[in-house]
Amino acid sequence: MSETVKTADASKEVKPRSVRVVLMALMIAMLLAMLDNMIIGTAMPTIVGELGGLEHLSWVVTAYTLATAASTPIWGKIGDLYGRKGSFLASIVIFLIGSVLSGMAQDMGQLIGFRAIQGLGAGGLMVGVMAIIGDLIPPRERGKYQGMMAGVMALAMIGGPLVGGTITDHMGWRWSFYINLPLGAIALAMVSAVLHLPKKTGQVRPKIDYLGAALLTIAITSTVLVTTWGGTEYAWGSAEVLGLIAVGAASTAAFLYVETKAAEPVMPLHIFRSRNFTLMSVIGFLVGFAMFGGVLYLPLFQQSVQGASATNSGLLLLPMLLSMMLVSLIAGRVTTNSGKYKIFPIIGGALMVVGLFLLATMDTDTTRLMSGVYMAVLGAGLGFLMQITMLVAQNSVEMKDMGVASSSATLFRTLGGSFGVALMGSLFTTQVTDTMRDRLGPEAAAAAGSAQLDAASLAKLPEAVRDAYQHAVAAGTHSAFLLGAAIAVLGFAAAWFVKEVPLRGAGPAAPDADPAADPDDAQPVPAPQPTATPVR
Repeated sequence: MSETVKTADASKEVKPRSVRVVLMALMIAMLLAMLDNMIIGTAMPTIVGELGGLEHLSWVVTAYTLATAASTPIWGKIGDLYGRKGSFLASIVIFLIGSVLSGMAQDMGQLIGFRAIQGLGAGGLMVGVMAIIGDLIPPRERGKYQGMMAGVMALAMIGGPLVGGTITDHMGWRWSFYINLPLGAIALAMVSAVLHLPKKTGQVRPKIDYLGAALLTIAITSTVLVTTWGGTEYAWGSAEVLGLIAVGAASTAAFLYVETKAAEPVMPLHIFRSRNFTLMSVIGFLVGFAMFGGVLYLPLFQQSVQGASATNSGLLLLPMLLSMMLVSLIAGRVTTNSGKYKIFPIIGGALMVVGLFLLATMDTDTTRLMSGVYMAVLGAGLGFLMQITMLVAQNSVEMKDMGVASSSATLFRTLGGSFGVALMGSLFTTQVTDTMRDRLGPEAAAAAGSAQLDAASLAKLPEAVRDAYQHAVAAGTHSAFLLGAAIAVLGFAAAWFVKEVPLRGAGPAAPDADPAADPDDAQPVPAPQPTATPVR
């Protein structure tokens, strides 16, 4: 008899082979969202050269990020109300439409608008993947498949810049967007054919929380714009930034009030009554802070200080990504076999602090080997945290809230990345400017403005200027990662308060973990759910 696993509602059993087929389709869709930004980043210089509009360059990324963050919780709620499969397929279609339109853009304004459409679809891709996995696979079994998700992330970060550079050089930058079409078509076909989830019943016409969705969108948009513009486009104390902070605070307060009154809140506040869910949201925010900051500033350090080629920028992150993937796989297997997980956020939090601190010690004499070792330590910490945070968050809510739980966890990680890039970036730029001024005088401040010289450009500079710039980048990297290490201490502290609630699924419950012992943290018993159709 072939081995079987239970679906998340524990009512049906499906064959692991069928689950793997579905997961393959989901991973392709996940790759779409993750690969896009990595490819486009490499193609941006060529895009600007053809379309112009250098002053609007940042908006190509900001529009995509804003749309993704703002739509993430809404996609999660739509999936909960109307069904996961339909909303997931819709997000793929919207993403592909945005890709086609972006490839056809004739000026920078069009490209920014079409990237926003892409971002709307991308918001549903990541949430859809996580929520469908939550529907299909109980938390106790989910650890077996963590390596696949970590592998997709590593593939996107390593392969994205290489693929983007190759496509741009040989096929033109427009194919950086068109390349999404064959991947998207495969994902659409596979998801349509092999994914079978229960249809939503019992509520013919769900009440949509339009006001809550609008207020949440305003709050997220204001927050992301503050972190994007603060210290770069506008000074932190400027009227524009302070105004955005005020709008963000007011819309957040209004959103929280509306959610207490809505019949179907877009983000039900009761999910935060679970201590574990709230802690995982905090830890996920800090993981995003550390990971996106590391991905941004590690290649910059290695290109500017260690003389690495920008073309291979994805490969520079290999020690961190391989370590993250391997540790994530091991942690997932141990979780599946033992049902225990509390130790992983603690170990992961400690390694994240140590890894960021080690990276903060890098200077102009640090070898690539040593920086690779430091990255591996950080990657191990992220590996213990990346999937475990989502797993515990999903295990802390009822099945009917799986979508909003997945979207909320994803949103906090996204916002953490936005804050990380902004705060670390502001500190980095300030430190680079100050160091250049101290070494070369006030006239060097303008030269430090870009702080993005590659190895080839550096080689053309006078030796004194090159040496000053390399020391400035090293000082900026030190400050950025030191801030990251200090913030990561909060995640390590939060991990100690996680309660070991038994995971839903196969395997005996831990004898010392009684969910009923603490009503605030007890794993909610799902209401009777429609029987899931086996995946064929």
